[in-house]
Amino acid sequence: MTRSPTEPRSRWSPWSLHGDGRSVRPGDVVHPDERLSWPRTVGIGVQHVVAMFGATFTVPLITGFPPATTLFFSGLGTLLFLLITGNRLPSYLGSSFAFIAPVLAAKTDGGIGAALGGIVVAGAALALVGVVVQLAGSRWIDALMPPVVTGAIVALIGLNLAPVAWDGGGSGTGVRAQPLIAVVTLVAILVATVAFRGFLARLSILLGVVVGWALAALLGELDPKAVTGLREAAWVGLPQFHAPGFSLRAVVLVVPVILVLIAENAGHVKAVATMTGRNLDKDMGRAFLGDGLATVLAGAGGGSGTTTYAENIGVMAATRVYSTAAYWVAGVAAVLLGLCPKFGALILTVPAGVLGGATTALYGLIAILGARIWIENRVDFHDPVNLMTAAVALIIGAANYTLTAGDLSFNGIALGTAAALLIYHGMRLIARLRGTTAESRRGPEPEL
Repeated sequence: MTRSPTEPRSRWSPWSLHGDGRSVRPGDVVHPDERLSWPRTVGIGVQHVVAMFGATFTVPLITGFPPATTLFFSGLGTLLFLLITGNRLPSYLGSSFAFIAPVLAAKTDGGIGAALGGIVVAGAALALVGVVVQLAGSRWIDALMPPVVTGAIVALIGLNLAPVAWDGGGSGTGVRAQPLIAVVTLVAILVATVAFRGFLARLSILLGVVVGWALAALLGELDPKAVTGLREAAWVGLPQFHAPGFSLRAVVLVVPVILVLIAENAGHVKAVATMTGRNLDKDMGRAFLGDGLATVLAGAGGGSGTTTYAENIGVMAATRVYSTAAYWVAGVAAVLLGLCPKFGALILTVPAGVLGGATTALYGLIAILGARIWIENRVDFHDPVNLMTAAVALIIGAANYTLTAGDLSFNGIALGTAAALLIYHGMRLIARLRGTTAESRRGPEPEL
């Protein structure tokens, strides 16, 4: 990719002006250390807020965290990430869906405080991985988590969450509570995905939620307490903060999520490097560190754990603007929205059926994302090691196998993650010791 001439960078600004600041020439991109004119940069930053919004506010709605608090910390986390990565990695840190299942399990055992403690420890563990990667390089991560393992872990998270979409994991909410509203919400999402082009198509989840909410309001299905809370909420004020508590059981449930966060962050860095034509491998450790510390910050104050957002990669691909200046705008905008209690109260009025319809699509997308990792990396499922790794891990996650040892409890995500790692590396080790080849290990495929 060619780079258009830019004006010299101001001593007061980390960004130089790209070209005339008004347009991007065909075949060119606006690099992270460049920007367009400030009005255009602000506009693109707002687009990033809209792109991340649908997924970011869905996570606290499902887990029972205050949405405004999560939004507030996602904005702060994004700004912290930009500082730690030295403005070289454009990214928005939104709520990670990987935290949903373990957080729900941790809340059941010890309340929101225990879940937040697990988030804090998971973030600290990811930050530690970032320090190690920055010092030792990232090749060992590829060796520990090859695509077959990464894809299996991502896919089993989506499958593990399926009962939450149906009935809230046993709480009686979700599709089961308001089937008509759930179906309309899901249909609206599907139609919006194909009826619109470009940016609007990427907002299909948000548009579906709006349609479902409107139908629920017309049918009188909104929670009266939530509506009253919306009327009484102030326009300006601090979000609801909550201190973490720490229990070994909650930590064991939540910490395995860092394997997903590692995969997501590494994928984000590689995607941005491909699109900008720059080698960013040397900044991968900083990405882990930034996301880890942002997650610690969120968990310490009552917010959801964070991750780099694929939704915002879509915005960058569409606009060809990778300027970190736009992400500073997005981060500040999210913080300001988090300081509006009225906005947080509005989110709390979203009914169970709407969440059920939206999460039916979202959780399915998570599962399919795991399959996409396999396809894009050409994982060979004729190799029985790959086949068994994925097969066993998926069933453990989907059925939510649970193992209790004293006061500790390991759910399907933790056990499925451990199974994927142990099966893959254990079978590979035995194969090397025995001197068997992939062909000699290959058995007959099961008949369907």
